[in-house]
Amino acid sequence: MILAGDIGGTNARLAYFQSQNGHLHLLSERVFPSREHSELGEIVVQFLQDSGSRPDVACFGIAGPVQNGRVETSNLPWVIEQARLARQIGLPSTLLINDLEAIAWGIGALSSADLVPLNRVNGPVAGNQAVIAPGTGLGEAGLFWDGARHHVFACEGGHSDFAPQGDLQIELLRSLAARFGHVSYERIVSGPGLVNAYEFLRDNGCGTESPELTAQLAQGDAAAAISRAALDGSCALAGKALDLWVSVYGAEASNLALKVMATGGLFLAGISPRVLPRLKGPLFMQAFLNKGRLRPVVESIPVQVVTNEKTGLLGAARCAAVRSSKELSPHVCA
Repeated sequence: MILAGDIGGTNARLAYFQSQNGHLHLLSERVFPSREHSELGEIVVQFLQDSGSRPDVACFGIAGPVQNGRVETSNLPWVIEQARLARQIGLPSTLLINDLEAIAWGIGALSSADLVPLNRVNGPVAGNQAVIAPGTGLGEAGLFWDGARHHVFACEGGHSDFAPQGDLQIELLRSLAARFGHVSYERIVSGPGLVNAYEFLRDNGCGTESPELTAQLAQGDAAAAISRAALDGSCALAGKALDLWVSVYGAEASNLALKVMATGGLFLAGISPRVLPRLKGPLFMQAFLNKGRLRPVVESIPVQVVTNEKTGLLGAARCAAVRSSKELSPHVCA
């Protein structure tokens, strides 16, 4: 039995999978609010005690850079060490991978029902792939194609420098630089980043906050309130903020696609499905295609939204299954 985890800044998802005839079957799953716990081990121990069982292998996708079996989470006050986690679970070892690495592992297991295309590409599709996922932060990963299979690799591209396009985004950069110093794409293309974009527009007189949204913002989860108001049309200012967010998202998604040369496809995960109506509008693809002389290259890259929220869990389970079988390199995704 495989214990898989998808550990983000907001929620920690744990699940048991069983591998049968080359397929993974979900047995049980629980979601824990990450910030209500002092460490991952506390959550895992609770899950195991409640289930009354022990896994054979375990793999966790963690939001943060994993180095030498250790990760300091980007959006939580946690330090996770795979050796200590293995002792808490009662296993000889565990596997920690980046959360976007886990999603990348899961891409190969998705069906067409799990994907919504944003563009149409003529001709055969093959080659490297890339994954980008806004959430509490902004995660990115790649899949290198060797001609036979994909090899997954993690990166921290979401923390690269924000490159504004146009006067409005330049003013946004100046505003965020005054607050944070260094301004990465994650400062905009994330849940908290949507709040940053909204507050920038509101504080610079770009619109009026509706009374309904004011009340919702006071109740917490500002990003969700802003996106809902934008999508249902109840607040024009929220709509402007989401449009700004989508444009910056499209530009950075295209940056990633070019850096990885993702001719095999770009996959949008994380909170992307929640704003799907806006992503299907013109702004995302306009920003994505605005690459000057390289426009023909990005026009050839399929862009799809991942709607299966269990992709990270599935990927962590696939990684654990491959690693334990020792049939493939631990970073090879058949």
